[in-house]
Amino acid sequence: MKTSELIKEIKRLPIQKRIYVIEKAIHSIRQQEDAHQIEKAVNDLYSEYKTNSELTAFSNIDFEDFYEIK
Repeated sequence: MKTSELIKEIKRLPIQKRIYVIEKAIHSIRQQEDAHQIEKAVNDLYSEYKTNSELTAFSNIDFEDFYEIK
């Protein structure tokens, strides 16, 4: 369906249903944008983690025994 046809069909709906369609469309766009931003942040942080030795300095002691004092 073309955009113009879609808009024409939406205009035929009662106001409440038009508002519902618009709200759902906006919600879908926001979810997609949020997911995109999260994916970009993850990729950026992963790249930084892999190349910045200061972020992985404590990784060398990950497998050493740990004793908690109570």
